[in-house]
Amino acid sequence: MRRALLTVLAVLGAFLVSGAGTANAAETLLSQNRPALASSTENAGTPAAAAVDGDNGTRWASGFADNQWLRIDLGSTQSFNRVLLRWEAAYARGFQIQTSNTGNEWVTAHTTTNGTGGEQSLAVTGSGRYVRVLVTERATQWGASLWEFQVYGGTGGPIVRVAEFLADCAYTHRLPDDPIVFPNMPGASHMHSFFGATVTNANTTVDDLANSPTSCNPAVDTSSYWVPTFYSNNQPIEPTGTTFYYLGEGVRDDVIARIQPLPYGLRIVAGNAKATGPNDNTISRWSCLHAGDAGSGHDFITCPAGSMLESYLDFPQCWNGRDLDSADHKSHMAYPVNGDCPASHPVPVPKLRQVLRYPVNGSTAGFRLASGGGFTMHGDFFNAWPVNEMARRVNDCIRPIIKCGADGHP
Repeated sequence: MRRALLTVLAVLGAFLVSGAGTANAAETLLSQNRPALASSTENAGTPAAAAVDGDNGTRWASGFADNQWLRIDLGSTQSFNRVLLRWEAAYARGFQIQTSNTGNEWVTAHTTTNGTGGEQSLAVTGSGRYVRVLVTERATQWGASLWEFQVYGGTGGPIVRVAEFLADCAYTHRLPDDPIVFPNMPGASHMHSFFGATVTNANTTVDDLANSPTSCNPAVDTSSYWVPTFYSNNQPIEPTGTTFYYLGEGVRDDVIARIQPLPYGLRIVAGNAKATGPNDNTISRWSCLHAGDAGSGHDFITCPAGSMLESYLDFPQCWNGRDLDSADHKSHMAYPVNGDCPASHPVPVPKLRQVLRYPVNGSTAGFRLASGGGFTMHGDFFNAWPVNEMARRVNDCIRPIIKCGADGHP
């Protein structure tokens, strides 16, 4: 019963987000993808960061006790006038919204003793670098759990404060080729499913991509993206939802302000195709569309009927500033450390996030990737964005922290 209720709430939450965009367009969302810290977490699949990622399929869940808290670091002292709490079924009957400039001494801006759960939009006025929700009384036997914890400030125009542009690129073809790992060696790779440029094969060069038809929206993106083919009971299954997000998240705002365009011809491999288990240095994760209660993990997970299996993979966003590729196809790139790029890879570039939705659910017994278990999910990216189009999107969307669509406009 609880599982069914959670699924309903997840779907409702997603609907509410899409429906609220126009009404709240003049507000600034201060909390999106900001650093978050919690007093406890139920498990590794319910971290603090999941409540500020804008994804209504992920959530923070606390330990099974009262007086739990979730804290957001806004980066600097900010004034705010609204807080939105989107509770999972395990909501709080009593809670406080508190602020602090240091993260140590707290001022209570709002107190509730009869919380109703669901989505609560609260007119709360306050100021501080840190904002937290302190759960003083749980409404269920479970811990407190939030799909989203959002802090809004001021008015100032119809701009959502998320550094993003994207490309929707449908599946095009399958080949046992990999022009990054096995260039000019047809058939040397496991089976791959390709998206974007339609001509990609073992011999593909960046010039081939630049002149290729593409399945992407926008059509100016002739880049090639590929992943190991997914199989269910030995039958290939291709994703029906394929979105490639270019993001500024994961680094401080001052680092976002100096993000550079991804260089033309850049090649990157992310993930671990040779992983032998879920904890073997893999960064990919699996979840279920509109069924956050099913959890997430590095291996395939069982999704309820009516849902779909989702794959998420984040590519590194720090470049060494010199090489378009490296011997292992990874070393010329790095992930940020403490909100900034390491000295060895000083050039911040947009983070590529690969999101694939496969039309399968239920038992994972017959699932596999061409490379092995779900934990071997990896992605290859060969950049062929026109230089001027990539530069415009970085300048207009990423650096000013504005959410743009496939056309590269807010």
